[in-house]
Amino acid sequence: MSSPLQIMPATLDDLADLVRLEEACFSAPWTSKMLAAELTGNQFAHFLVARDAGNGGAIVGYLCYWIVFEEVRLMNLAVVESMRRRGIAARLVEEALRTGCAQTATRAVLEVRASNHAARSLYRRFGFVDVSTRRHYYTNPIEDAVLMELEPMRAETGSRHDRASAIDGGSIPAH
Repeated sequence: MSSPLQIMPATLDDLADLVRLEEACFSAPWTSKMLAAELTGNQFAHFLVARDAGNGGAIVGYLCYWIVFEEVRLMNLAVVESMRRRGIAARLVEEALRTGCAQTATRAVLEVRASNHAARSLYRRFGFVDVSTRRHYYTNPIEDAVLMELEPMRAETGSRHDRASAIDGGSIPAH
């Protein structure tokens, strides 16, 4: 990426930008109300944004994840289409895993569309493995979800992608 990328917590002030990104990236996007609930009303939720410091701090990606006891659950990841394949998604996932480890999480889980090969490849670089399939989980279009897991999760887990070229693949929605 030519300009510096900043990873930071999202705020309610980011809501309009998050809604636009959500609608651009997902066929069944979370609503403004759903995103606001994750930002302000869910005690387990963490919400990161990636800002392009060279473009006025524009949000170019985000990750919503939960830390519930020993588990990090990656909920929604999106990157602006023109900014993919620059390591943005990897940086967001790395920060989530690092935070989870700091809070004593020992495993991470996620669901991803079966056809989202780029995202699945990204997660494999972190050490995630396929554990099961949920038939017809997604709508618009109807598609299977692949459940992926990283266990055990260790402090160095978050930097695994540095040993391979990281790619961005779009999304891991839970809806």
